[in-house]
Amino acid sequence: MEDTFYLQEGSIEAESVDGFQYDEITVDDEFSITGTDIDEDLETALHTAQEKDSLNSFEEKSAVSSIVTRTRPEVTEDFVRNFLVRMNMVKTLDTFQTEWYEFKEKGMLKEEDTSNVPDVYIRNRQLDELVNHLKDELQSFKNAAQKAKDTHLKLRKERDFHRMHHKRVVQEKDKLLNEIKRMKQHYENYEPTLKALRQKYETAMKEKMLTKLERDRALAQIEGIQTSQAQNQNFTEKQAKQPKYVPITPNYDIQDNFQYSSEISPTKHPKDSEFPADKGVNPMLAKQKITCPHVSRSGGFRLTNSIQGHSLGISGFALHPRKQILATVSDDKTWKLWALLEGELIMTGEGHTEWLSDCHFSPSGTQLVTTSGDSTVKIWDFAEERCIVTFNDHTHAVWGCSWHHTGDFIATCANDGISKIWDLNSLRCRTTLRGHADSVNSVQFLAYSNTLCTCSADKTISLWDARTGLCAQTLYGHMHSVNHATFNMQGDVLASADAYGHVYLWDIRTCSISSKIDLGPHAINKIAFDPGSSVVACASNDGLVKIYEIENEQVTTLTGHEDAVQTVIFDRQGEFMLSGGSDSLVKVWS
Repeated sequence: MEDTFYLQEGSIEAESVDGFQYDEITVDDEFSITGTDIDEDLETALHTAQEKDSLNSFEEKSAVSSIVTRTRPEVTEDFVRNFLVRMNMVKTLDTFQTEWYEFKEKGMLKEEDTSNVPDVYIRNRQLDELVNHLKDELQSFKNAAQKAKDTHLKLRKERDFHRMHHKRVVQEKDKLLNEIKRMKQHYENYEPTLKALRQKYETAMKEKMLTKLERDRALAQIEGIQTSQAQNQNFTEKQAKQPKYVPITPNYDIQDNFQYSSEISPTKHPKDSEFPADKGVNPMLAKQKITCPHVSRSGGFRLTNSIQGHSLGISGFALHPRKQILATVSDDKTWKLWALLEGELIMTGEGHTEWLSDCHFSPSGTQLVTTSGDSTVKIWDFAEERCIVTFNDHTHAVWGCSWHHTGDFIATCANDGISKIWDLNSLRCRTTLRGHADSVNSVQFLAYSNTLCTCSADKTISLWDARTGLCAQTLYGHMHSVNHATFNMQGDVLASADAYGHVYLWDIRTCSISSKIDLGPHAINKIAFDPGSSVVACASNDGLVKIYEIENEQVTTLTGHEDAVQTVIFDRQGEFMLSGGSDSLVKVWS
């Protein structure tokens, strides 16, 4: 019995869902293939394919009985069906298949409607998919490049910061090495003197021992003479009643030691000053708020005068509490007093052995305190025209100072990571504030209170109670070393600036950040409020004075210095502003 083959079009199982009755196509007997004709038909087909196909590598390597696989061009219905499947349009696909085969059976479709889809459409679709894929890859590459750019910029800034810090450490190291060499030479010069003193000491000890032996011999002789005289006397009864006289040399060392140990060292110096009661009342809050006239004026601050103050860079300012007098300190180891209106030099002070870092007038205006890199704090009296007190308890460079509103206490901070409060009546250190893990860069008393603010290179700001020496609050937020922190005149806002140009405004009542200003990447060395607390002036390391208006959050820059600006200050009426820099110039802005 001969086998019967069926030729099917499409997939019956997939296309019979629509309910359409498909006819089964059978093969007539005259087209049936017998076993004897199979080899001949395959050889003929292979021969024809080899002649028509230029790419015949696959057919030459294939066996005669292998099946040739060829890609069938996509017809219109398959193109539409693939599109609907790709778009997940199932209902539309069912409707399309039903109507398509109905029209096909009725002969309503033309030949061009059922022919193959031109390759250009398929190619366009493939190119469209490729373009979309390349666009996605391009966007991902752009995002990665932007991220890498930001990371590179951040790393470069960190590199510059660490490089600057490394240079600073190297300078300190060289300074210490030079100091060690100088001390060694100093000790070598004293070596002959020490040797001579040692010889004199040994000679004196020998003479002392000989003197002691002579003294003991003389005492023994006196005792023998007295004993012999007592034996020759006839007053036996009196001798029996009286005790034998044995002379004893008084030991003054034992007596002195006994008297010293019986005295208890007082815990409080009799001349110590008392801290005033902290009533929490700031008289500046009752005054009418002062507005800076330069904020509303379109031109802003303008440079009106320039003073050649020192031979080296200026590091600190201080204004007299009642007069138009400016005090400046410099790296040339001197401080000077200037008349602001005339710009004339009034007084010059010398006495520090290293650069000066800061200064501050006493509340009475008759004295000035200065701090220096020689680790000393000096108080200068204008009437006597000399230094009256020197404090040298700090072990490293002293960075800043602040005078208490009573005039009895001075606070200082240093590179050794501690701050000290000095009593000017007892002339001693009353309290040492320990808590920062790195250099303390600035210190300031809150006006008319016992609260003290310090900022440090450990990226923190601390508020202290000067009466107890305890830290009341620590403010966190900076990501870099905090160079300076200051209160406004009303005492309710604290401004701080770090080594990366970030300025934070803190609400003292809630101890939270009220505003953040990015003025970087150059460091801000010092900041100052105007009397009305509406403007913050920043001394930047790039040679600019940057003015931030708190109300409208605008930033303006003032150019005039040729080098880094180290300090800035407003006068108490808000009429002008002063800035000093490493170019040794004092600029007056009004």
